[in-house]
Amino acid sequence: MTIVRFAPSPTGRIHIGNARTAILNWLMACKTGGQFVLRYDDTDTARSTQAFAEGIATDLDWLGINPHRIEWQSKRFAHYDEVSNRLRAAGRLYPCYETADELDRRRKRQMARGAPPVYDRAALKLTDDEKRALETEGRKPHWRFKLDGRMVQWNDLIRGAQAIDTTGLSDPVLVREDGSYLYTLPSVIDDIDFAITHVIRGEDHVVNTAVQIEITQALGGNVPNYAHHSLLTGADGKGLSKRLGSLSIASMREGGLEPMAVVSHAALLGTSDNIHPCADYAELVEGFDLDKLSRAPARFDEAELSQLNAKLLHHLPWDAVKDRLPSASEEFWLAIRGNIAKLAEAADWEKVVLGPVAPVIAPEDHGFISEARGLLPASPWDGTTWKNWTEAVKAATGRKGKALFMPLRLALTGLDHGPELAQLLPLIGRERVLERLMAN
Repeated sequence: MTIVRFAPSPTGRIHIGNARTAILNWLMACKTGGQFVLRYDDTDTARSTQAFAEGIATDLDWLGINPHRIEWQSKRFAHYDEVSNRLRAAGRLYPCYETADELDRRRKRQMARGAPPVYDRAALKLTDDEKRALETEGRKPHWRFKLDGRMVQWNDLIRGAQAIDTTGLSDPVLVREDGSYLYTLPSVIDDIDFAITHVIRGEDHVVNTAVQIEITQALGGNVPNYAHHSLLTGADGKGLSKRLGSLSIASMREGGLEPMAVVSHAALLGTSDNIHPCADYAELVEGFDLDKLSRAPARFDEAELSQLNAKLLHHLPWDAVKDRLPSASEEFWLAIRGNIAKLAEAADWEKVVLGPVAPVIAPEDHGFISEARGLLPASPWDGTTWKNWTEAVKAATGRKGKALFMPLRLALTGLDHGPELAQLLPLIGRERVLERLMAN
């Protein structure tokens, strides 16, 4: 079975970049009949909060993602300790005592000599007496994983054949001086324990993958399939990092965007498919294929998302919105949906229909409006009423085109734009129309 995971840190809310990763993983699970694991990477206990975790769950639910399994790294520390002790016993995890300042000075010296700023494994040369002396000084070790220093290769499901020589990498720190874990080791342990088959994530993790493959193999685990998608840039081609606050999923929801507009945009961005609104996941799942994802940066444009949101609403059936428009009717929805960019704007058109409105009648149009009022058809009204009425007014006044229709629209709605009046007129009703046409 295909098993994927989405692993946010509950130190903040997810943004469009995180959401894209979650959506791609969800589509993979749905396409293959697999499972989606939500794993909270909350090893940073000082910054991780329950409130953020609940917020992430809310965001995923709004996006239509329903995890099959939820895990918390903070509940697995004892197991991580057990595995790290195994690595220590095998000589793959070794103690280092350098301070951050000492390491920084060492890197600068290496670069001054033209050497790569890679950790020189000086800690491996320390004798037991030297270690005890350092600990007597009050130093506590951080723990590095001893890389094999070899070419690590894998077939990336998006980027193709990949090869990274770990000789050029520093042995990664897996455990801090205070005993807390960095991201890498718990992530590998979880991927093994949860039988993760596919890791779909951003291309900023490509180098990490070589390290994680070595750790996975050192622990005797199965190496998952990796797929690294490109990162998002803004419409200007620059990174999104400085604007992530405004691009959080929570802000999009609060801003009135439709979840499937966000999902459609995120799922199709950077693929060979045209970006278009999908009313539900079915179409996206059917067309999902990692081969469609480009390696080029994907440009996220807030204006394009807004346009997509409008297009989605313009085609949504009444059943898709009726629970959110309790005071409206199907006739009303079909009349106004083509004129809104966000569902909340439906309330503005309810006011136009039910009133009160401030009719706009220019002085030179008073006579015309009075004559039109006298030609108003009797009830009941239907979709043909507007045409019948305006044809009668045209014949009586000689007006046509904009000179005929715009004064009537302004008098009836107070606006110079809006839904087709053929659909709107029966909703306004004869009594309200008469009232508005009598305004001076």
